[in-house]
Amino acid sequence: MTETIDFGAQTALIAHLAARTRDEQLAAPTPCAEYAVRNLLGHLVGLTAAFRDTAAKELGPSTGTSPGSALPDIAPGWRDELAANLDALATAWHHPAAWEGETQAGGITLPAALAGRVALNELVLHGWDLARATGQPYAPDTASLGVSYALLAPAAEDPARGGMFGPAVPVPDEATLLDRVVALSGRRPDWTPAAG
Repeated sequence: MTETIDFGAQTALIAHLAARTRDEQLAAPTPCAEYAVRNLLGHLVGLTAAFRDTAAKELGPSTGTSPGSALPDIAPGWRDELAANLDALATAWHHPAAWEGETQAGGITLPAALAGRVALNELVLHGWDLARATGQPYAPDTASLGVSYALLAPAAEDPARGGMFGPAVPVPDEATLLDRVVALSGRRPDWTPAAG
């Protein structure tokens, strides 16, 4: 039987963060140096639609385009669009068939089971980015953090690969699982908008 991962807790958390992001925060910096909050939210709108299609194996422009091909931005109605995309994403990955065979994301063909883990990791990391940039608390569920850690740790331990997002940032032995995941992605767990 195919193992599935529940996206519900993480998609609900992202929806909560986005709903509480104020318009005056849209130009604020984020831990992603090239993104302001509005660009990060635009990226979330796009990636949730893309990974929904990845799960359904509805391959096309959304799954075949590299996420770095253009600077993302939000459009009018982005809050409703993101909320709908998050719901659809969680539903799509709830089906066992989504985790079987191969699919496509970001123009790359990969096993569907890996694509699902990449999708959840994107939500975990960008949820942290959004929370930090907007000054909101962030506490992902342990299962989602575990998926991210298992995905990121092997790449970070191979110096030749340099991690999935860049070199891992050192953290103390007593660091939380969230801080470890953030650090494995090349982000500084102590990042603040003022520090940049």
